[in-house]
Amino acid sequence: MAARRFIAITGGVGGAKLALGLTQLLAPNEISFIVNTGDDFEHLGLHVSPDIDTLVYTLSGQSNTETGWGRRGETWQFMHALREFGGETWFNLGDLDLALHVRRTQRLREGATLTAVTRELAAALGVGYDVLPMSDAPVRTMIGTPAGELAFQHYFVRDRCAPTVTGFRFAGADSATISPQIVDRLTDPALAGIIVCPSNPFVSVDPVLAVPGMRKLLAAAGVPIVAVSPIVAGLAIKGPTAKMMTELAIPNSAVAVAAHYRDLVDGFVVDVQDAALEADVAALGLRTVVAQTVMLSLADRKQLAADVLQFVRHLNK
Repeated sequence: MAARRFIAITGGVGGAKLALGLTQLLAPNEISFIVNTGDDFEHLGLHVSPDIDTLVYTLSGQSNTETGWGRRGETWQFMHALREFGGETWFNLGDLDLALHVRRTQRLREGATLTAVTRELAAALGVGYDVLPMSDAPVRTMIGTPAGELAFQHYFVRDRCAPTVTGFRFAGADSATISPQIVDRLTDPALAGIIVCPSNPFVSVDPVLAVPGMRKLLAAAGVPIVAVSPIVAGLAIKGPTAKMMTELAIPNSAVAVAAHYRDLVDGFVVDVQDAALEADVAALGLRTVVAQTVMLSLADRKQLAADVLQFVRHLNK
């Protein structure tokens, strides 16, 4: 009997935690990851893909748990030398991490697609799972502020999320296309479910959905789509999600996230701390389940993955 397959849509750190849990339960032929590339940018002449790299480092066991980003065992001689020369140092590139960006940039300039390069880099680090960029074409998340637009990394890293957010734009999305690999995965007859990881809905998941045809393909897959809330007890576990919601006059609530996804998903997972909100989510027309979504350990990641997969399978009945 052919294996049943799943797809997970993810951004960086928060989504990668659940992704790691899913790989503890599913073989490489049973799950693929569609990754946000709206955070990608060119820095120091190099193509940097933060969310892809976070996922690859996480799945390979190479993630830097001390910083929460980058590669384990990192050194910083390049950045120290760059600072001496007066170079731009607001975005840290460790020496080991730098090698990945140099190789990616080289391969892209040789004409390889981002999907192909990502597969090569992941395989080199021992990752056998599909890590699929949402598009091979450039899509760049722009953050609206009262002073004008900021490129995502300028807002997120350089300015430390300080500017007030007024909206979002995904530059290049209109002309982007879905890769053949993603089309194949989403039209696979063995597809059993789609999981939206607990990533920022506005700047990690919406860029993926902005690629023309993506929403249509997801809907046409004919399988349950389940999202995990990135908001727990009114707070974001990681990143500026709650701050963005406040500035956009959206309630800091798992219910508001569910409402944001209501036209996309069939089921929604809320944390045990938000169990009282289960009825409010259900009132949106979504099936819901309560689980421990705060992932502090590998066991937590694996347990949440098990709960989410069980929920998807239940919705398939």
